[in-house]
Amino acid sequence: MTVAVALAYLLAAVLFILGLIQLSSPKSARRGNQIAAVGMAIALLATIPLLHFTGAGIAITLIGLLIGIPIGAFGARRVKMTAIPQMVALFNGVGGGAAAVVAVSELLLQGSHPPFAVAFPSVFSIVIGSVSFAGSLVAFAKLQALLTGTPITYPGQQIVNGALALAIVALAVYLIAVASTPLIFVPLLILGLVLGVAFVLPIGGADMPVVISLLNAFTGLAVAASGFVLGNFALIVAGTLVGASGTLLTRLMSDAMGRSLGNVLFGAFGTVTAGPAGVAGAEGKSVRSGTPEDIATLLAYSRKVIVVPGYGLAVAQGQHAVKELADELEKRGVEVEYAIHPVAGRMPGHMNVLLAEANVPYDQLKEMDQINDEFKSADVALVVGANDVVNPAAHNSPGSPIYGMPILNADEAKNIVFMKRSMRPGFAGIDNELLYDPKTVMLFGDAKDSLMKLVAAVKAA
Repeated sequence: MTVAVALAYLLAAVLFILGLIQLSSPKSARRGNQIAAVGMAIALLATIPLLHFTGAGIAITLIGLLIGIPIGAFGARRVKMTAIPQMVALFNGVGGGAAAVVAVSELLLQGSHPPFAVAFPSVFSIVIGSVSFAGSLVAFAKLQALLTGTPITYPGQQIVNGALALAIVALAVYLIAVASTPLIFVPLLILGLVLGVAFVLPIGGADMPVVISLLNAFTGLAVAASGFVLGNFALIVAGTLVGASGTLLTRLMSDAMGRSLGNVLFGAFGTVTAGPAGVAGAEGKSVRSGTPEDIATLLAYSRKVIVVPGYGLAVAQGQHAVKELADELEKRGVEVEYAIHPVAGRMPGHMNVLLAEANVPYDQLKEMDQINDEFKSADVALVVGANDVVNPAAHNSPGSPIYGMPILNADEAKNIVFMKRSMRPGFAGIDNELLYDPKTVMLFGDAKDSLMKLVAAVKAA
């Protein structure tokens, strides 16, 4: 490696770190992506002089670029906000699979007795990368409804998973200590893929974002291990950053749901326990529904309205409609703010990005800790497509699966307007007592359509 290449890698690493820092706020997230992308371009260009291409190698590389660049660019441009987690899962899985393939190729080059400095990170990359690849594909299938979102379990599942893990460890030890042959590392790769599938199947669809974040950390670690194998410190830095940030995000998401990571991974959480959907709730309790005109009058004559956005808003692509409603209310002197729960939607930051796309001012987007005390002074909490993040069971029901989860205190507002398609429960699969609160009025229907009706009704009020 020449001094010029080393300096280019150093610059790329600095840009990766600066880009990651910028991602901490919606205001600077786009710039952070651009900075990191420039860093990756520099790292790729600096790597080219280090490659020793044959004619076939050049052709294969060009074919890969011609296939990969359009797929990545087209997919990222065309994906809807609601499908971002699926896209992240796919891209993350490809990264883990690539790291595993690189490790396999290095072992083939090294022969049957590679040095420990090559064998250990290669084995690590094969195992972690293959688990991430297969697990990410299952996560994608669950989020895309190609597989059921409920946990897929069977008797003795944990024993089977444990046996797979022990077999992987045994093959890994033999490969490192005795001999590295395709007869060993190919089964190791296959067992890693099987473990990835078996690991993710029993996890509910509501927990997929946490799993994707964890698998993202796995991919980062696999890439970092590949960097040690190849002697490429740009890969080591990039992989370590991804591994560390993915681990931290996983922990933050678990805390935001009030559950341990072990409960997320092994709790088979997500089976629907509420009764069938309908206007009448559990145990015959009823809800109060309203018309767009009634609710528009309530909103128009309020002093303060707090909007609580959720996944239903994203599904309906109603971000522009809710912004238009807020604009109409502000013309009447109503103060409007948005309460953002850390896991509202499918990924942290999902609601921030969605609302920023509709040009909602950043200073109106309030995180849970910032706004929870303000619900007491709000005339209306307008819950748009959210459910679990405002469920009082997290505070009041010790037997509830979400007990202990930090929630938005929408129940403390003077009035609550719930916009939902039906009475079906949210991702957690449990009934929401807030729907039956005397202060709550329901507006059933598609979030975007209902919001547009409210806009028209406010204008006419």
